[in-house]
Amino acid sequence: MEIDLGFAEKNDNAAWLSNRYFPSKLGGQPAWLELDSLPSTSQLQCRKCLAPKSFLAQLYAPFDDDFNFHRSIYLFLCRNANCQEAQSASNFTVLRSQLPRKNKFFSEEDPSELGDPLPAIPSSKKLCVACGCHAPHTCSKCKAIHYCSSEHQRAHWPQHKPNCGATTGSHAKPLNHIVFPEFEIVMDSNPVEPGEDDKDEDARLAEFKELEANGKTGDLSNVSESEMDKYFADTAAADDKTFRLFKKQTAAEPDQIVRYKRGGQPLWITNIAKTVEDQLKELPNCPLCGGARQFEFQIMPQVLTLLEDENLDWGVLAVYTCAKSCPIEGYAEELLIKQDIVAEEQS
Repeated sequence: MEIDLGFAEKNDNAAWLSNRYFPSKLGGQPAWLELDSLPSTSQLQCRKCLAPKSFLAQLYAPFDDDFNFHRSIYLFLCRNANCQEAQSASNFTVLRSQLPRKNKFFSEEDPSELGDPLPAIPSSKKLCVACGCHAPHTCSKCKAIHYCSSEHQRAHWPQHKPNCGATTGSHAKPLNHIVFPEFEIVMDSNPVEPGEDDKDEDARLAEFKELEANGKTGDLSNVSESEMDKYFADTAAADDKTFRLFKKQTAAEPDQIVRYKRGGQPLWITNIAKTVEDQLKELPNCPLCGGARQFEFQIMPQVLTLLEDENLDWGVLAVYTCAKSCPIEGYAEELLIKQDIVAEEQS
Protein backbone atom coordinates (compact mmCIF):
# COMPACT_ATOMS: atom_id res chain seq x y z
CA MET A 1 0.00 0.00 0.00
CA GLU A 2 1.26 3.48 -0.79
CA ILE A 3 1.08 6.84 0.89
CA ASP A 4 1.35 9.96 -1.23
CA LEU A 5 3.42 12.64 0.46
CA GLY A 6 3.00 16.34 -0.29
CA PHE A 7 5.80 18.92 -0.19
CA ALA A 8 5.60 22.70 -0.38
CA GLU A 9 7.49 24.34 -3.23
CA LYS A 10 7.61 27.99 -4.24
CA ASN A 11 6.38 28.55 -7.79
CA ASP A 12 8.12 31.42 -9.57
CA ASN A 13 4.98 32.09 -11.61
CA ALA A 14 1.83 31.89 -9.48
CA ALA A 15 -0.32 31.83 -12.63
CA TRP A 16 0.46 28.11 -12.86
CA LEU A 17 -1.53 27.69 -9.63
CA SER A 18 -4.82 28.96 -11.08
CA ASN A 19 -7.86 26.70 -11.46
CA ARG A 20 -7.01 26.14 -15.15
CA TYR A 21 -4.19 23.80 -14.03
CA PHE A 22 -6.07 21.98 -11.22
CA PRO A 23 -3.45 22.70 -8.56
CA SER A 24 -2.77 21.39 -5.11
CA LYS A 25 -1.64 24.41 -3.14
CA LEU A 26 -1.06 25.97 0.24
CA GLY A 27 -2.06 29.56 0.88
CA GLY A 28 -2.79 32.31 -1.60
CA GLN A 29 -6.38 32.43 -2.87
CA PRO A 30 -8.50 29.36 -3.66
CA ALA A 31 -8.49 28.01 -7.22
CA TRP A 32 -12.19 27.22 -7.53
CA LEU A 33 -13.32 24.12 -9.41
CA GLU A 34 -17.10 24.47 -9.72
CA LEU A 35 -17.53 28.09 -10.79
CA ASP A 36 -21.27 28.79 -10.63
CA SER A 37 -22.09 27.72 -7.07
CA LEU A 38 -19.30 29.06 -4.90
CA PRO A 39 -19.50 28.63 -1.11
CA SER A 40 -21.61 31.33 0.49
CA THR A 41 -20.08 33.92 2.80
CA SER A 42 -21.97 32.35 5.73
CA GLN A 43 -20.38 28.94 5.01
CA LEU A 44 -16.94 30.54 5.35
CA GLN A 45 -17.76 32.67 8.38
CA CYS A 46 -16.45 31.71 11.81
CA ARG A 47 -19.37 30.72 14.02
CA LYS A 48 -17.62 32.05 17.12
CA CYS A 49 -16.30 35.49 16.12
CA LEU A 50 -18.21 35.88 12.80
CA ALA A 51 -15.02 36.84 10.94
CA PRO A 52 -14.44 35.46 7.41
CA LYS A 53 -12.21 32.40 7.41
CA SER A 54 -8.90 32.29 5.55
CA PHE A 55 -8.11 29.80 2.80
CA LEU A 56 -5.52 27.33 4.09
CA ALA A 57 -5.02 24.74 1.34
CA GLN A 58 -6.57 22.68 -1.42
CA LEU A 59 -5.73 19.20 -2.69
CA TYR A 60 -6.55 17.96 -6.18
CA ALA A 61 -7.66 14.36 -5.64
CA PRO A 62 -9.74 12.94 -8.54
CA PHE A 63 -11.37 9.51 -8.55
CA ASP A 64 -11.76 7.09 -11.43
CA ASP A 65 -15.47 7.47 -12.00
CA ASP A 66 -17.80 9.54 -14.18
CA PHE A 67 -18.64 12.29 -11.72
CA ASN A 68 -15.20 12.66 -10.07
CA PHE A 69 -12.98 13.24 -13.08
CA HIS A 70 -11.95 16.52 -11.44
CA ARG A 71 -12.11 16.70 -7.65
CA SER A 72 -10.62 19.10 -5.10
CA ILE A 73 -10.78 19.35 -1.32
CA TYR A 74 -10.55 22.84 0.23
CA LEU A 75 -9.61 23.81 3.80
CA PHE A 76 -10.44 27.13 5.48
CA LEU A 77 -9.89 28.32 9.05
CA CYS A 78 -10.44 31.28 11.33
CA ARG A 79 -7.08 32.75 12.32
CA ASN A 80 -8.23 34.76 15.35
CA ALA A 81 -6.40 33.75 18.51
CA ASN A 82 -9.57 33.40 20.60
CA CYS A 83 -11.01 30.87 18.14
CA GLN A 84 -8.19 28.32 18.51
CA GLU A 85 -9.44 25.52 20.79
CA ALA A 86 -7.46 22.44 21.79
CA GLN A 87 -8.64 19.17 20.21
CA SER A 88 -11.39 21.07 18.39
CA ALA A 89 -11.76 21.89 14.69
CA SER A 90 -14.73 24.21 15.20
CA ASN A 91 -12.84 27.05 13.48
CA PHE A 92 -12.20 24.96 10.33
CA THR A 93 -14.30 24.30 7.24
CA VAL A 94 -13.60 21.51 4.73
CA LEU A 95 -15.30 21.57 1.32
CA ARG A 96 -15.43 18.98 -1.47
CA SER A 97 -16.04 19.87 -5.11
CA GLN A 98 -16.04 17.66 -8.19
CA LEU A 99 -16.86 17.72 -11.89
CA PRO A 100 -17.23 15.15 -14.67
CA ARG A 101 -14.78 15.22 -17.54
CA LYS A 102 -17.36 16.90 -19.75
CA ASN A 103 -18.41 20.06 -17.94
CA LYS A 104 -19.24 23.68 -18.73
CA PHE A 105 -16.08 25.17 -17.23
CA PHE A 106 -13.00 23.26 -18.37
CA SER A 107 -11.84 21.66 -21.59
CA GLU A 108 -11.88 17.88 -21.84
CA GLU A 109 -8.25 18.08 -22.97
CA ASP A 110 -5.44 18.31 -20.43
CA PRO A 111 -4.14 21.89 -20.09
CA SER A 112 -0.85 22.48 -21.88
CA GLU A 113 2.12 23.35 -19.69
CA LEU A 114 4.16 24.66 -22.63
CA GLY A 115 4.93 28.37 -22.89
CA ASP A 116 3.47 30.95 -20.55
CA PRO A 117 0.49 30.05 -18.34
CA LEU A 118 -2.96 31.05 -19.53
CA PRO A 119 -5.33 33.10 -17.35
CA ALA A 120 -7.56 31.46 -14.77
CA ILE A 121 -10.99 30.25 -15.86
CA PRO A 122 -13.31 33.01 -14.59
CA SER A 123 -16.24 32.42 -12.28
CA SER A 124 -19.70 33.74 -13.06
CA LYS A 125 -19.64 35.09 -9.50
CA LYS A 126 -17.68 38.12 -8.35
CA LEU A 127 -14.64 37.32 -6.18
CA CYS A 128 -13.31 39.21 -3.18
CA VAL A 129 -10.17 41.10 -4.13
CA ALA A 130 -8.74 40.41 -0.66
CA CYS A 131 -9.35 36.66 -0.28
CA GLY A 132 -10.70 35.27 -3.57
CA CYS A 133 -14.02 34.01 -2.14
CA HIS A 134 -17.55 34.85 -3.25
CA ALA A 135 -18.03 38.62 -3.01
CA PRO A 136 -21.61 39.93 -2.80
CA HIS A 137 -20.45 43.45 -1.81
CA THR A 138 -18.81 46.21 -3.86
CA CYS A 139 -16.82 49.32 -3.08
CA SER A 140 -19.50 51.96 -2.41
CA LYS A 141 -17.49 54.61 -4.27
CA CYS A 142 -16.19 53.07 -7.49
CA LYS A 143 -18.50 50.00 -7.68
CA ALA A 144 -15.65 48.21 -9.47
CA ILE A 145 -13.99 46.25 -6.65
CA HIS A 146 -15.75 43.41 -4.86
CA TYR A 147 -15.54 42.10 -1.32
CA CYS A 148 -16.84 39.15 0.66
CA SER A 149 -17.32 41.21 3.81
CA SER A 150 -16.99 44.61 5.42
CA GLU A 151 -13.93 43.29 7.30
CA HIS A 152 -12.05 42.62 4.07
CA GLN A 153 -13.21 45.90 2.54
CA ARG A 154 -11.78 47.82 5.51
CA ALA A 155 -8.56 45.82 5.41
CA HIS A 156 -8.13 46.43 1.68
CA TRP A 157 -9.09 50.12 1.71
CA PRO A 158 -5.56 51.55 2.31
CA GLN A 159 -4.40 49.69 -0.82
CA HIS A 160 -7.49 50.47 -2.89
CA LYS A 161 -7.93 54.12 -1.88
CA PRO A 162 -5.26 55.60 -4.24
CA ASN A 163 -6.85 53.77 -7.21
CA CYS A 164 -10.53 54.06 -6.27
CA GLY A 165 -12.39 55.40 -9.26
CA ALA A 166 -9.45 55.01 -11.65
CA THR A 167 -10.12 53.26 -14.94
CA THR A 168 -7.02 51.14 -14.44
CA GLY A 169 -5.35 50.06 -11.25
CA SER A 170 -2.55 47.88 -10.02
CA HIS A 171 -3.11 44.28 -9.01
CA ALA A 172 -3.98 43.80 -5.37
CA LYS A 173 -1.10 42.85 -3.14
CA PRO A 174 -1.70 40.00 -0.69
CA LEU A 175 -2.81 41.06 2.79
CA ASN A 176 -0.75 38.85 5.09
CA HIS A 177 -3.32 38.72 7.88
CA ILE A 178 -5.90 37.46 5.37
CA VAL A 179 -3.93 35.44 2.82
CA PHE A 180 -1.21 32.94 3.74
CA PRO A 181 2.06 32.77 1.76
CA GLU A 182 1.43 30.72 -1.39
CA PHE A 183 3.15 27.42 -2.23
CA GLU A 184 2.49 24.63 -4.66
CA ILE A 185 1.91 21.26 -3.01
CA VAL A 186 3.87 18.70 -5.02
CA MET A 187 2.70 15.14 -4.44
CA ASP A 188 5.05 12.17 -4.50
CA SER A 189 4.27 8.49 -3.90
CA ASN A 190 6.17 6.95 -1.02
CA PRO A 191 6.19 3.13 -0.84
CA VAL A 192 5.28 1.67 2.54
CA GLU A 193 5.84 -1.91 3.68
CA PRO A 194 2.65 -3.90 3.06
CA GLY A 195 0.43 -3.92 6.11
CA GLU A 196 2.64 -1.56 8.12
CA ASP A 197 0.02 1.13 8.40
CA ASP A 198 -2.81 -1.33 8.84
CA LYS A 199 -1.67 -2.32 12.31
CA ASP A 200 -3.73 -0.95 15.16
CA GLU A 201 -2.19 1.42 17.66
CA ASP A 202 -1.50 -1.26 20.31
CA ALA A 203 0.38 -3.37 17.78
CA ARG A 204 2.41 -0.37 16.66
CA LEU A 205 3.37 0.54 20.20
CA ALA A 206 4.27 -3.08 21.04
CA GLU A 207 6.50 -3.19 17.97
CA PHE A 208 8.05 0.13 18.94
CA LYS A 209 8.79 -1.13 22.47
CA GLU A 210 10.53 -4.18 21.04
CA LEU A 211 12.61 -2.05 18.68
CA GLU A 212 13.40 0.33 21.52
CA ALA A 213 14.50 -2.51 23.81
CA ASN A 214 16.85 -3.75 21.10
CA GLY A 215 18.18 -0.30 20.36
CA LYS A 216 16.74 -0.32 16.84
CA THR A 217 14.41 2.67 16.90
CA GLY A 218 16.59 4.56 14.47
CA ASP A 219 18.32 7.90 14.62
CA LEU A 220 15.84 10.60 15.65
CA SER A 221 18.49 13.24 16.22
CA ASN A 222 17.57 15.10 13.03
CA VAL A 223 14.67 16.69 14.95
CA SER A 224 16.33 19.35 17.08
CA GLU A 225 15.23 20.36 20.55
CA SER A 226 14.41 23.86 19.28
CA GLU A 227 12.12 22.42 16.59
CA MET A 228 10.48 20.15 19.16
CA ASP A 229 9.91 23.08 21.51
CA LYS A 230 8.47 25.16 18.69
CA TYR A 231 5.81 22.62 17.75
CA PHE A 232 5.40 20.48 20.83
CA ALA A 233 5.92 22.47 24.01
CA ASP A 234 4.35 19.83 26.25
CA THR A 235 7.26 17.89 27.76
CA ALA A 236 5.09 14.85 28.45
CA ALA A 237 4.36 14.60 24.73
CA ALA A 238 8.08 14.46 23.98
CA ASP A 239 8.23 11.20 25.97
CA ASP A 240 5.09 9.82 24.34
CA LYS A 241 5.95 6.65 22.41
CA THR A 242 3.37 7.48 19.76
CA PHE A 243 5.10 10.80 19.27
CA ARG A 244 8.47 9.09 18.92
CA LEU A 245 6.94 6.67 16.45
CA PHE A 246 5.53 9.66 14.54
CA LYS A 247 9.03 11.15 14.32
CA LYS A 248 10.46 7.80 13.27
CA GLN A 249 7.96 7.35 10.44
CA THR A 250 8.46 10.88 9.14
CA ALA A 251 12.23 11.12 9.65
CA ALA A 252 13.08 10.09 6.08
CA GLU A 253 10.98 12.98 4.68
CA PRO A 254 10.89 15.62 7.43
CA ASP A 255 9.58 18.35 5.08
CA GLN A 256 6.33 16.56 4.24
CA ILE A 257 3.27 18.74 4.83
CA VAL A 258 0.60 16.33 3.54
CA ARG A 259 0.08 12.58 3.89
CA TYR A 260 -2.58 11.24 1.51
CA LYS A 261 -3.99 7.75 1.98
CA ARG A 262 -7.65 7.45 1.04
CA GLY A 263 -9.29 4.76 3.14
CA GLY A 264 -6.25 4.46 5.39
CA GLN A 265 -5.56 5.74 8.90
CA PRO A 266 -4.01 9.01 10.06
CA LEU A 267 -0.53 9.00 11.53
CA TRP A 268 -1.41 10.42 14.94
CA ILE A 269 1.26 12.48 16.63
CA THR A 270 0.57 11.45 20.22
CA ASN A 271 -1.76 9.21 22.21
CA ILE A 272 -5.31 10.07 21.18
CA ALA A 273 -7.01 12.37 23.66
CA LYS A 274 -10.49 11.36 24.79
CA THR A 275 -12.04 14.30 22.93
CA VAL A 276 -10.48 13.10 19.67
CA GLU A 277 -11.37 9.47 20.43
CA ASP A 278 -15.00 10.48 20.96
CA GLN A 279 -15.05 12.32 17.63
CA LEU A 280 -13.72 9.23 15.86
CA LYS A 281 -16.34 6.99 17.48
CA GLU A 282 -19.14 9.35 16.48
CA LEU A 283 -17.91 10.10 12.96
CA PRO A 284 -21.08 11.24 11.16
CA ASN A 285 -22.07 9.78 7.81
CA CYS A 286 -22.24 11.92 4.70
CA PRO A 287 -25.41 14.04 5.08
CA LEU A 288 -26.05 13.93 1.31
CA CYS A 289 -25.94 10.19 0.53
CA GLY A 290 -26.00 8.71 4.03
CA GLY A 291 -22.84 6.72 3.33
CA ALA A 292 -19.83 6.36 5.57
CA ARG A 293 -16.98 8.84 5.71
CA GLN A 294 -13.37 7.70 5.59
CA PHE A 295 -9.96 9.20 6.18
CA GLU A 296 -8.48 10.80 3.07
CA PHE A 297 -5.45 12.91 4.06
CA GLN A 298 -3.79 14.85 6.84
CA ILE A 299 -2.02 18.18 7.12
CA MET A 300 1.21 17.91 9.08
CA PRO A 301 2.57 20.27 11.77
CA GLN A 302 5.58 21.10 9.56
CA VAL A 303 3.29 23.38 7.57
CA LEU A 304 3.12 25.83 10.49
CA THR A 305 6.56 27.25 9.74
CA LEU A 306 5.33 28.25 6.25
CA LEU A 307 2.16 30.00 7.41
CA GLU A 308 3.88 32.72 9.46
CA ASP A 309 1.04 33.00 11.97
CA GLU A 310 1.81 32.65 15.68
CA ASN A 311 -1.87 32.17 16.54
CA LEU A 312 -1.97 28.79 14.84
CA ASP A 313 -0.84 25.47 16.25
CA TRP A 314 -1.75 21.83 15.75
CA GLY A 315 -0.34 18.35 15.74
CA VAL A 316 -2.45 16.68 13.02
CA LEU A 317 -5.34 17.89 10.84
CA ALA A 318 -7.09 14.72 9.66
CA VAL A 319 -9.62 15.13 6.83
CA TYR A 320 -12.51 12.65 6.46
CA THR A 321 -14.67 12.64 3.33
CA CYS A 322 -17.59 10.72 1.87
CA ALA A 323 -16.23 7.28 0.94
CA LYS A 324 -18.33 7.27 -2.24
CA SER A 325 -17.52 10.90 -3.03
CA CYS A 326 -21.20 11.09 -3.94
CA PRO A 327 -22.50 13.39 -6.70
CA ILE A 328 -22.97 16.98 -5.56
CA GLU A 329 -23.65 20.42 -6.95
CA GLY A 330 -21.23 23.12 -5.93
CA TYR A 331 -19.42 22.45 -2.65
CA ALA A 332 -20.24 19.89 0.06
CA GLU A 333 -18.96 20.17 3.63
CA GLU A 334 -16.75 17.37 4.90
CA LEU A 335 -15.13 16.70 8.26
CA LEU A 336 -11.84 17.55 9.94
CA ILE A 337 -10.47 16.24 13.24
CA LYS A 338 -7.74 18.31 14.86
CA GLN A 339 -5.25 16.67 17.22
CA ASP A 340 -3.10 18.91 19.41
CA ILE A 341 -0.07 18.26 21.56
CA VAL A 342 -1.54 19.45 24.83
CA ALA A 343 -2.43 17.79 28.09
CA GLU A 344 -6.18 17.25 28.27
CA GLU A 345 -7.81 19.12 31.14
CA GLN A 346 -9.17 16.94 33.88
CA SER A 347 -12.77 17.56 34.91
